[in-house]
Amino acid sequence: MMQEILLKTTWPEWFGVFFSIFQVLLARKNNSNNYLFGIAGISLTLYVMMQSKLYAEFTLNLYYLVMSIYGWLYWKFGKQQSETKISETTNQEKLITAGIVFGTFSLFYIFLTHFTDSDVPVLDSLVSAFAWAGMWLMARRKIENWILLNVSNIIAIPLLIHKDLYLYAGLTAFLFVVAISGYIEWRKIIKSKSLKVA
Repeated sequence: MMQEILLKTTWPEWFGVFFSIFQVLLARKNNSNNYLFGIAGISLTLYVMMQSKLYAEFTLNLYYLVMSIYGWLYWKFGKQQSETKISETTNQEKLITAGIVFGTFSLFYIFLTHFTDSDVPVLDSLVSAFAWAGMWLMARRKIENWILLNVSNIIAIPLLIHKDLYLYAGLTAFLFVVAISGYIEWRKIIKSKSLKVA
């Protein structure tokens, strides 16, 4: 079984996972260079998702690519030409986040059911919807990004197994664990900064 899984795993999948692991570990540590590894991993993942007919995930990774470039610049410079600090979402950002989830799910579901041969339109759309919103929050350095990304991860694991993308399923399980520790780490950073202000 394991040998069969390894034989089915392509080089783009191996390297895409490798770069993605480094990206999320650096993001957990609040290191803005996480996006450079993310861009490399995303570029390879685009190819893998297209080959697997996961069209919403392919589009999601195009979005990741754009948001990674935006996120790297925003983390580095922000509006004040200095690194943006971690913070919690405002009420307005929560509304925008909900709109992103609902809007992207609706668009992907309509597109996948009417214009593609996808056999998993609901799951593919849900994974992408929560991930789109989570990535937007990540780019803005909002702590709640970890929660939305983990909702996406929970849905993605069985979807990737269904598509025989076992390495990406394993990566997603790893990302789930890292997202929990990332949330805890970022919460400590927010708390320590608020204590310094007080």
